[in-house]
Amino acid sequence: MKTYHNTKGKRMILLLAAVALVSACVPFPSYATSSTRQEIEEKEQEKDQLENQQEANQLELNGLKGEQKSLKKQLAELSEQLTAVSDHLAELEQQIRDKEQEIADTIQALEDAKATEAWQYECMERRIQYAYERGQDSLLNIFFSWESFARFLNLSTYTEHIAQADDEMLDQIIANREFIESEEIRLQQEKEELDYLKVQAEAEKSRVSGLISQTSSRMADYADQISDAEAEARAYEASLKKLEEDLKYLKEKLRQEIAMSQRAANATWRNISEVSFAEGDLYLLANLIYCEAGGEPYEGKLAVGAVVINRMLSSVYPDTVVGVIYQRKQFSPVGSGRLELALASNKATADCYRAAEEAMSGMSNVGNCVYFRTPIPGLSGISIGGHIFY
Repeated sequence: MKTYHNTKGKRMILLLAAVALVSACVPFPSYATSSTRQEIEEKEQEKDQLENQQEANQLELNGLKGEQKSLKKQLAELSEQLTAVSDHLAELEQQIRDKEQEIADTIQALEDAKATEAWQYECMERRIQYAYERGQDSLLNIFFSWESFARFLNLSTYTEHIAQADDEMLDQIIANREFIESEEIRLQQEKEELDYLKVQAEAEKSRVSGLISQTSSRMADYADQISDAEAEARAYEASLKKLEEDLKYLKEKLRQEIAMSQRAANATWRNISEVSFAEGDLYLLANLIYCEAGGEPYEGKLAVGAVVINRMLSSVYPDTVVGVIYQRKQFSPVGSGRLELALASNKATADCYRAAEEAMSGMSNVGNCVYFRTPIPGLSGISIGGHIFY
């Protein structure tokens, strides 16, 4: 095992530097490791986004349900219209059937009237023909054959009455036929009006049925959209619940890390001369520095190495380089696998090795700081490169 020892003068210089910087590190025990605080911030941002999306989803869902309610009302009104139109159409159809029966009866009555008229004409023609065929001699024979002139006059009057009755009956029959013909015309006109009203009613029924079909289709679409929105709302709710559980866990973890930070600030610290390093520690620390601060200036690389060594010196952290670096959820390159890839091909540069060696010798440009992270609002400390050390 290789051991690094400091001279008394060098230790004094480092101690004075630490005293000068400790005031910048000790006041920040309330900040946790970069990974935990960053996770909390990311979860909080994600939670805000989800809540905004959930609110927008709820507004959309309310709008869809409002539209669905309006469509239901519209559908009920259309159904009432369709019922009324259907009832009206049924009444018209019944009126048309009744009118057709009236027309049929009128046509039959007209045929009967025409037949009666023809029969009456025939009777009159026969009587007239009989009278002409018998001629004047027949009338004289009748005159002389009667016992008295009075009886002849009575017969003549009777004959005249019969002729007058025939004329009157014929006039009545003709008038009745003409009336029936006019009734037939009137009934046909009324039927035509009913037929027209029926066509209009059927068109209205078709229109309302089409509107009902369209409304029902739109309601089905809204039902699908509502179903999707409700499923999305349940997903948001589940995601928010999971986020809240994660935040609860992370905040508890943060609380523990804050407590650890406070303990580290108040704990017993070993002197660098009391620390022994194992073979491979330099290689491991240099590659961790590469992963955490490979693109940082040299001061940033040294600061990362100093944080690892400061943890070794504190009694609340592991007392080996391996223990500190591989402590659970402390350094993100360990969890992501980047450190293993760097170790596999020794990615560490000369500056990374130099920073690791100086940190292992006790040099620190961040005092007793045991944490670092990228800057976030509200966090202050020692700013070096792209990191805040606290």
